[in-house]
Amino acid sequence: MSLIVDEHREYLADRVRTSAFCEAIGEVVKPGDVVLDLGAGTGILGLFACRAGAKRVYFIEEGGMIELARAICRANGFQDRVVFIKGLSTRVELPERVDVIVADQIGRFGFEAGLLEYFGDARSRFMKPGGRLVPSCVDLWVAPVGCPEIFAQVEFWNDSPAGFDFRPARSWAANTGYPVKFGPEHLLSDPVSVASLDLSIATPTSLSLEASVVATRAGNLHGIGGWFSARLSKSVTMSNSPLATCSINRRNVFFPIDRPVGLEKGDRVRIKMQILPSELVVTWEVEVWGEADTRKARFTHSTFHGMLLCKEDLERTQPHFIPKLSPWGEARRSILNLCDGRRTLAEIEQEVYRHHPELFRSLGEAAAFVAEVITRYSL
Repeated sequence: MSLIVDEHREYLADRVRTSAFCEAIGEVVKPGDVVLDLGAGTGILGLFACRAGAKRVYFIEEGGMIELARAICRANGFQDRVVFIKGLSTRVELPERVDVIVADQIGRFGFEAGLLEYFGDARSRFMKPGGRLVPSCVDLWVAPVGCPEIFAQVEFWNDSPAGFDFRPARSWAANTGYPVKFGPEHLLSDPVSVASLDLSIATPTSLSLEASVVATRAGNLHGIGGWFSARLSKSVTMSNSPLATCSINRRNVFFPIDRPVGLEKGDRVRIKMQILPSELVVTWEVEVWGEADTRKARFTHSTFHGMLLCKEDLERTQPHFIPKLSPWGEARRSILNLCDGRRTLAEIEQEVYRHHPELFRSLGEAAAFVAEVITRYSL
């Protein structure tokens, strides 16, 4: 079984999530509407739109899941109302404007799965004036957390695994966001919303978030927890909050601090975050203040410092670098040049194999390489 298919099985098995979208789309989509399902996957949101009476539903899906969505639509008798478009939504066109756009690319913290970018593009290029969005708004929530079992993943690198010194890796580990499912017992204060993103208007390319919370109990602070709540319709909200009565089965995010800090009830934790959604970069600053406004600790971390950027790749990004195609780059260029609208795929495969014998041991290997380029760049 494909791991991608099994991932979608988990989405469909989450009855809280599917019920929320079913109810919300039933409220938002009116009979006769034209609907766009962004990142359709199995097409479950588009199927809900069909059931709600949509006249036509466009499924946009970049990956191979689109073939499974076709089969599912046929199995449910909706193939006459669904139009399938394979590609990234920001690189395709629609033949008409739509009344409703639906998507569930919210991620764990409300932005990292591309919802802001894809909704912004689709709203401006595909949606009719006065159109509707599902979700229409996403709130980002944070709280200080005590989570020793997750912080142990950061400290792991100080423990000399296999008898070797791996401490250089710890700085990367301390600047990484970790997927984790929090429980109420992990929260050291009441959570606070640090942003409310209205998806019907343009979203800034950079988000600056601040919060100041008071510890409601004593404990060791290990970092900041983040999650979202999404307004799907006037009466339906969906969240992965650890405090939600009906939380969807989706993990939260843990942003660690460099070392644990003992909190007393009444201590104040100040949180600042800078988020670049399109770059998936999050910077978080945490200050802990005790009695008489005494600062107990201050930390600054960023996922930028957690990126595995190798020296060789960085050298190639310098303005003075003079790039030259590798043999594999030359082979790729050969394929693109051969896509002239006259040659067949078989002819292109033969030409590439003939011109690059040092790269391919057989025609079959050349054909596989050609297929990778052709499926990505050809019409």
